[in-house]
Amino acid sequence: MQFSEIIGHDDTKQMLLRAVRTNHLAHALLFDGQQGSANLALALALAQYVNCEDRQQSSNSLFGDMRSGDPENDSCGRCASCVKIQKLVHPDLHMVFPVANLAKGKTSEAYLADWRKFLIEQPYRTLTDWLELVGGDNKQGNISAEEARNILQKLSLKAYEGAYKIMLIWLPELMNVASANALLKVLEEPPAQTLFLLVTNQPDKLLITILSRTQRVAVRAFTDEEIATYLRQHLNLDETTARRIAYLSDGDLSAALKLGLQEDGGATASDQHTWFAEWMRSCYRQDLLGLVKQADQFDGFSKEKQKGLLDYSIRLYRDLFLWQQGAGALLRLPDDELAFVKNFSKVLTSNHIEHIVADLNESAYHLERNARAKMIMLDMSLTFSRLIKTKL
Repeated sequence: MQFSEIIGHDDTKQMLLRAVRTNHLAHALLFDGQQGSANLALALALAQYVNCEDRQQSSNSLFGDMRSGDPENDSCGRCASCVKIQKLVHPDLHMVFPVANLAKGKTSEAYLADWRKFLIEQPYRTLTDWLELVGGDNKQGNISAEEARNILQKLSLKAYEGAYKIMLIWLPELMNVASANALLKVLEEPPAQTLFLLVTNQPDKLLITILSRTQRVAVRAFTDEEIATYLRQHLNLDETTARRIAYLSDGDLSAALKLGLQEDGGATASDQHTWFAEWMRSCYRQDLLGLVKQADQFDGFSKEKQKGLLDYSIRLYRDLFLWQQGAGALLRLPDDELAFVKNFSKVLTSNHIEHIVADLNESAYHLERNARAKMIMLDMSLTFSRLIKTKL
């Protein structure tokens, strides 16, 4: 991937170019951005640039102005190194990513063919997308200690043909303690001409010692204008539709692309709101039979989908609280979700919302630690049914 393929983020691109050209590039970079941001795309563009055999440089200035799409400040895209990295087959590019451990002992190496296809198709993807592709139902993605041993083995070798050996780690926050400690060891004593590119959505879950040994590259969310432009260029959506989807996605290009495909009649995204609204209505009606059935349904979802539904529930309660406090202008919701927020806010008080969000966060904590999903959902449902009818 070239920098010119990434829309916007000119300041970040220029900072990375300057670091390479002045030989001040840190050995370990942490690309910190929310889900659906350009953090993975920027890491891939940097990996291609540092090993490019014919780096392009503007004749106007040392660094150029790095306007989006400027081919004069980028990797060439034509040399042997660029071609191999674009196909993700360069011998000096090593990639580590979460797997669901569907079979004992499997690491990223076993899924490289699927990973290359997944990433080349579109670099603004989510963990849920990846685990669904490899059939990781009811499994949580993680990076195992065995993976860390493979990292050490790969980096002990000399570079085959590039200037740098590159280790790209996607979502390092999903490393277990053993693998995180192994990574810390190699970050403390990195091999010569080795570049670590860590791409994270949740840096607060990384070890403090790992954070202290990396240089953070803050990757902002996409603007509405950038997302609308991308949708027009790649999905051929009309201006009005592209702007509406950009507004609803709130900087998340992955979510925008899913909404865009729905508009285009393609693949449909899971309707979290329909599920959530039915759950809350059943709680309000105290429909115990319906709640038991919904707990069974929740138990059958993949682990990542279960976590996604709890995250969605927490976000919608945040929006509900903002609406109650007169901050409706801050909400970015489609019509059906906004109507639900307006109606349900008449039933709940801020005290209700505080208790419910606390329960949702606690349930997410237990789900992360492999508690039975059906019991978690049923316990929450019975608690919410009682709580909603209680005056607080």
